[in-house]
Amino acid sequence: MSILRKFLFPFALLYGLIITIRNLLYDMRIIKSTAYSFPVICVGNLSVGGTGKTPMIEFLLEFLLPNNKVATLSRGYGRKTQGYRLVTIEEKAANVGDEPLQFKNKFKSAIVAVDENRRIGIAKLENEHHPDLILLDDAFQHRKVKAGLNILLTRYNDLYKNDFMLPAGNLREPISGAGRAKIIVVTKCPKNLNVIEQENIRSTLNLRNYQQLFFSYISYNDHVFNGLKKISLQELVGKEISLVTGIANPVSLLEYLKDSGISFQHLNFPDHHNFTSVEIKKIAQSKLVITTEKDFMRLKGEVELEKLFYLPIKMKFVRDTEEFNKRISNFVLNEK
Repeated sequence: MSILRKFLFPFALLYGLIITIRNLLYDMRIIKSTAYSFPVICVGNLSVGGTGKTPMIEFLLEFLLPNNKVATLSRGYGRKTQGYRLVTIEEKAANVGDEPLQFKNKFKSAIVAVDENRRIGIAKLENEHHPDLILLDDAFQHRKVKAGLNILLTRYNDLYKNDFMLPAGNLREPISGAGRAKIIVVTKCPKNLNVIEQENIRSTLNLRNYQQLFFSYISYNDHVFNGLKKISLQELVGKEISLVTGIANPVSLLEYLKDSGISFQHLNFPDHHNFTSVEIKKIAQSKLVITTEKDFMRLKGEVELEKLFYLPIKMKFVRDTEEFNKRISNFVLNEK
C-alpha cells in the first residue's frame, strides 16, 4: 500500500462501516429489494477497475441467445444522457455508453438498454419487450434489485481478498459482500493456470458451500477489424501504429501486441473516456490506429474508418466450460 493510501486508511474504515450498515439493512429487509419472477442474472465485482465484465456478458449472450429472448441492462457509463434508453446500432456511444453499444453491434438480436436506475430499467424491459431473461451489467452493488443469480468477478492478479476498501484500496464494499454471489469467476488468468494454483486461489477466497468457482482467461484475435475489412497481426509487423486505449487496465493488451512483434505508440486514456476534439485530431493524424472494441464504438465516425481497427477479445474458461454453461442453463430453466 502506498504512503498516500496508508494516509487514507481511516477514511476507508469509515466508508466500509457505512456500506456494511447499508448492506445489513438490505440483508435484514429493513430496506426492500425488488425480486423478479423471471431469470435475472447480475454480473459484477467488488472492486473498481476492469475485471472483465464486458467479455463475461458477451459470453453469456453468445450462449443464451440461440434459445432465449435476452435483454441486457447497463448503467451506460460515460454517456451524456440520463434515464432509460433503448440501444440501437445507429446510436452514438455518447448517448448510450460504449459497452452497451458494443453489445448491440455484436448481438443484434439482443435487447440492449441503459438506465442508471436498474429497478425502472427492468420494469420497462419487462413491460415493453417481455424478455425471457435479463442480464444486469455491473449491478452487484445496486441492491434495490435482487438478481436470482449473482456472478462475481475478481482478477487473477488482484483478488478481492487481498484488497482494501476505497479510498485506501479498490473495494467498493467489504469482502463479506462476496457472500451474495453463487458463482465466482477468477478472470484474466494465465491460459495454462495449473490445478495446484487454482486450489491455492480457492483456499485464499475461502468460498462458502453454495458457491462455485471458475477460472477464465482473455483470448485475443489474431486479426484486427473495422467492419469493412480485416488485417492479420502478421501484416502489421513493421507498420507505424498508434494504439489507443480507454480501458481500466490495458497491460495484457500491450503484452499481447508486443509478443506478436508489433511496435506502436501508446495513447492511453482513462476508462470510458470521452475524447476531446483535440485528442480526436491527434488520433486522426496517425497512419494506422488500433484500439479496443469499446473504444472503437466511441472513435468510429470521428476517425477515418479506413485506418481505424479494433482487436476483438473473448473470455474463455481454463476448464469446466460445460459445467458453467450447465449451471446457467439450469438457473434459467428453473426461474422461467
